[in-house]
Amino acid sequence: MRVAILGGRWADIELERGVLGVGADEIAVDPGKTSEAIIAAAASAEVILAGPAPRFDAATLDQLSCKGIVRYGVGYDNVDLAAAQRHGITVAFVPDYGTEAVALHAVSLALAALRRIPQLDQLVKAGTWDFASIRPLHLPAALTAGVIGFGRIGRAAAVHLRNLGFGRVVAFDEYATVDEPGIEAVPMAAVLAEADVISLHAPAANDGSALIGPAEIASMRTGSVLVNTARGKLIDTAALVAGLLADRPAVAALDVFDQEPVDLTKFAGVLDRVIMTPHMAWYTDETEQALRVKTAEEGRRVLDGTPPLHPVPLPEEAS
Repeated sequence: MRVAILGGRWADIELERGVLGVGADEIAVDPGKTSEAIIAAAASAEVILAGPAPRFDAATLDQLSCKGIVRYGVGYDNVDLAAAQRHGITVAFVPDYGTEAVALHAVSLALAALRRIPQLDQLVKAGTWDFASIRPLHLPAALTAGVIGFGRIGRAAAVHLRNLGFGRVVAFDEYATVDEPGIEAVPMAAVLAEADVISLHAPAANDGSALIGPAEIASMRTGSVLVNTARGKLIDTAALVAGLLADRPAVAALDVFDQEPVDLTKFAGVLDRVIMTPHMAWYTDETEQALRVKTAEEGRRVLDGTPPLHPVPLPEEAS
């Protein structure tokens, strides 16, 4: 096998096979849910295309002989980069395929939460023709929207929020410059304290620590909304649940979770305050095709011995 496709979300791999330029008998496909399954499918592969579920820990990488692993998507925290470096395995990702889709989903979640649409839907279906229980609601012009993380997606989400007429749009990024007209650069503490809706678009910390923990939750505005379409580990789930019980935030709208599929028992007592989608903010037919093509193109480069367009920085390079 020259190529292994592990943890993909689609059964038909003809698109990838065409881009890679390999025969049907040269590709192995597997969910890659365990180390044993990964090794069985990919032990002899030259390149692996991987979804988010397969975990490439050091013990698993010890059993592989591939030249490279290409992640379907932006995240690569399922790959032990130090172990990959020891084995000379190139790790690449696709950071530029779903910017508009994720930004649109984030803003859609924010609006649904601000307008309390899921709660109203349930009230009507339960026979209640009234909206007193969801008061008060406000126009965007009376509210402040905040974005934490101002990369491609964060910038696009902030522009959407600005164009929707929010009274203020504020943003924080530790590394990127907030330089979009009509969007204020402020410290992270100001985003948390002043924004009525906060959308997270930051990368996960290398050590796995939460960006939004008990102190950050406690500093949020009463009645606010917290949206996360970035990384599940950005939010301390226990702190979020405690905050929801205290109405700070009043609603969380989440597409990503610290455990996937989501463990609903962690949200016991607050499920009516949480909007959940199954890690699909990135999805449209167009973005899915772009993701598959770009991932396979990176795989083709690895097969050809050409440097990928988007290699993941190895530990010593990132430090």
